[in-house]
Amino acid sequence: MDYTLESSLMNALFESLVELIRRTSAEIPEDVHRALLASLEEEKKGTIAESALKIIDRNIALAKQKSQPICQDTGSIIFYVDVPIGFDQLAFEKTCREAVTASTKKGYLRQNSVDSLTGVNDGTNVGPGAPTVHFHQHHSPTVSVRLMLKGGGCENVGAQYSLPLEKLHANRDLDGCRRVILDAVVQAQGKGCGPGILGVCIGGDRATGYEYSKQQFLRMLDDRNSDPRLDALEQDILKTANELGIGPMGFGGKTTLLGVKICAANRLPASFFVSISYMCWAYRRQGIELDADHAIARWLY
Repeated sequence: MDYTLESSLMNALFESLVELIRRTSAEIPEDVHRALLASLEEEKKGTIAESALKIIDRNIALAKQKSQPICQDTGSIIFYVDVPIGFDQLAFEKTCREAVTASTKKGYLRQNSVDSLTGVNDGTNVGPGAPTVHFHQHHSPTVSVRLMLKGGGCENVGAQYSLPLEKLHANRDLDGCRRVILDAVVQAQGKGCGPGILGVCIGGDRATGYEYSKQQFLRMLDDRNSDPRLDALEQDILKTANELGIGPMGFGGKTTLLGVKICAANRLPASFFVSISYMCWAYRRQGIELDADHAIARWLY
């Protein structure tokens, strides 16, 4: 089958991607909003933690009402695209870049992307590595697009550990992984716009470890890991982190993390990396499945 994109399909794809960007930037997914509201109920009345979460909730409502970015930092723009074998990925990526430029002009995205050598911002959010597009081929005829907008503040507090790590008494086992993950939470306190969500990869190399850790943010916040060992670790880290008293924005309280998502990847015997990505409360990810005309058939979150 020929999956080359005709101009009419590219126009429809462009409109679908612009709407995906708008909604991702302006609206928190329902699973994340539910977690924030549940956390608000847990915080002690009259505390700074409760006040911080109330401000966050008002911010979410206003952004959706006005169709404006939830955060002034609309972040790194990362697309995850599942396509049939033979699909025209070059045309698709070109359309992604055009949709990002148009969305920036419309105000759905801030002018956030700068040249790393000169510091120049051309106002398009497009350049080398921006946006990032990950393609995955599958045997299904469907095309689905997931988008993540990841702010710089939460990106700054990501961490990667190499085990064993003597200063934390962290060995090459799940207890060692637990120790370094919790250390990353402690190091991030007051930064990264908490309450946060952790995406973790155990294993892999330095590059794929971070890549897989970010892919964990595509999971539903209230899902459970299919691996019982990782599920137990996720639940333990979440419970323990929320007992540290760090709280929203580092102001103290019961809500330090909203979720923990962990995967494992094969590694070389000489290396044992634990890669930890941190997502802020403005957990912007959304997805669409396209119909045969590249209009939005359904929303994935």
